[in-house]
Amino acid sequence: MAAESVPTPEPVRPDRDARMWAMICHLVGLAWLLVPLIGNVLAPLIVWLIKREDDPFIDEQGKQAFNFQASMSLYFVIATVTIIGILVLPVIIILAFIYPIVAAVRSNQGEHYRYPLTIGFLQ
Repeated sequence: MAAESVPTPEPVRPDRDARMWAMICHLVGLAWLLVPLIGNVLAPLIVWLIKREDDPFIDEQGKQAFNFQASMSLYFVIATVTIIGILVLPVIIILAFIYPIVAAVRSNQGEHYRYPLTIGFLQ
């Protein structure tokens, strides 16, 4: 007699509104293009603070967006004050532009996106 396999439940996909707000949390991080060093940190923080109670997915993705942007700002400051850091500065700028777009697309698809190279300021 073969053992019966128990089906694993599929994860619940966030609703459309939650996915949209999670996407917005990531995209507003591009505010550094308008207000360098603080726009990218303040914009996701504000959206997260306003919408975090609405859905756990928004809460999670808002924290991810803030942590990534705060980390990138810290890396940017460190890179600008060190000689070796000047060489990595273009990479930091490219990553700060590309990763939020990737995160926005993935979170809009309902994926629980995690940024690489991120310090967990908000848990």
